[in-house]
Amino acid sequence: MASLSGVRWLTRALVSASNPVAWRGLGTSVAAQASLKNQAEDMRVEGAFPVTMLPGDGVGPELMHAVKEVFKAAAVPVEFQEYHLSEVQNIASEEKLDQVLSSMKENKVAIIGKIHTPMEYKGELASYDMRLRRKLDLFANVVHVKSLPGYMTRHNNLDLVIIREQTEGEYSSLEHESARGVIECLKIVTRAKSQRIAKFAFDYATKKGRGKVTAVHKANIMKLGDGLFLQCCEEVAELYPKIKFETMIIDNCCMQLVQNPYQFDVLVMPNLYGNIIDNLAAGLVGGAGVVPGESYSAEYAVFETGARHPFAQAVGRNIANPTAMLLSASNMLRHLNLEYHSSMIADAVKKVIKVGKVRTRDMGGYSTTTDFIKSVIGHLHPHGS
Repeated sequence: MASLSGVRWLTRALVSASNPVAWRGLGTSVAAQASLKNQAEDMRVEGAFPVTMLPGDGVGPELMHAVKEVFKAAAVPVEFQEYHLSEVQNIASEEKLDQVLSSMKENKVAIIGKIHTPMEYKGELASYDMRLRRKLDLFANVVHVKSLPGYMTRHNNLDLVIIREQTEGEYSSLEHESARGVIECLKIVTRAKSQRIAKFAFDYATKKGRGKVTAVHKANIMKLGDGLFLQCCEEVAELYPKIKFETMIIDNCCMQLVQNPYQFDVLVMPNLYGNIIDNLAAGLVGGAGVVPGESYSAEYAVFETGARHPFAQAVGRNIANPTAMLLSASNMLRHLNLEYHSSMIADAVKKVIKVGKVRTRDMGGYSTTTDFIKSVIGHLHPHGS
C-alpha cells in the first residue's frame, strides 16, 4: 500500500477533514475478504496496480472494453478487478454492493461506468449509485471541461472546472408523503460538508494555479439552505486572499455559461446544481462523450465520465464515443503516478481527434467505436524523451 499512498497527492492535499471511519460488517465473509486481500497483494508483487472496475449500464461495458484494449496495447501495469452492478439488469443486491465496496476499499482506486437508476419506486429511495458514493464518502466530484484541439464547437479554447458536493443536498433520498397527494422531499445542507467542499475547491484552485472560484447558489430563494452553503464559501474564501471569489445565482450561471463561458475558472456548487451544470458545460465542448470526471473522498478516488449518461440506445451498435472514458482512465493513471502511460494514452486520444479522420457519430463522423480504439492504439508512442 505504500506505493499507492504515496501518489494520492490530490486527496491528501485537498481534503482537510479527518479520514472517514472504516466501514465494517459489509456482509462479506472473512474468507472472501482474505481472498481479495491476497489477490491484491499478489498483483502488487507482480508490479501491477489493482484497480476496481465497474462497467455499469448502457454502453459502459463497451467503453470499459476500450479502456482494457488500449491499456493492453500500451502495456499499462494495471490489473482490473471487474464487478457488475446493475439495477436495470436485476444484478444489483446487497451482496454485490458489499463485494464492490470491499474491492474499492482495498484498492483505493476505481473506474466506473454509469449505474442507471430506474424511475420506478420499488421500496428503496436511495439508488445503488448514491449508496456507493455515500458509503465511500465520495464528497467531491470534479469535472474538467476543456476544449479538444481540432474539434470545433460553438465555444472553443474553453478551460473550466466544476466541483460538486455529491453526498447531500437534494439527493439525500429523504422523501415521504405527508398527506394524500402531498410529497415532501428534503434538501439537506450542513455546515461541515459545505465548508469541506468549499475548502476542496479553493485548495484545488491553489494546487492547479487557477485564479478564481465562483460559488453557485440559489440563496435568494432558499435563504437558509443555500444561504448556509454560500456563507461557508465566503468564510473559506477569506483564507485564500490570492484567489478571486465570486458568487452567482444558478439560473444566471446557466445563461452565462452559454453566452460567455470564458469568464469562469473554478465553479463550486451543491449537488443538484452540479449535476445540471456538468451536463450543460459538457455540451459546450462536444457532449457527454468527450468530458472526463472523477470523484474523491479522503481515501478513495473514482474515475468516470464527466456527464453521466448510460446512452442505452447505442448499446450493441458500436457507435459509442470512448474519448471521455479513455481520458478519465488517463487521469486515473496520473493519480497512480504512472505519468508515462497517462501521457501516452491522453496524447494518442487527442491526436486522433485533432487529425479528424476518425470520429464517432456524436462528433459528426461515421466511425465506429472499434475504429476509434484502433486509431488510438495506432497513435500510441513513448511520451517525451
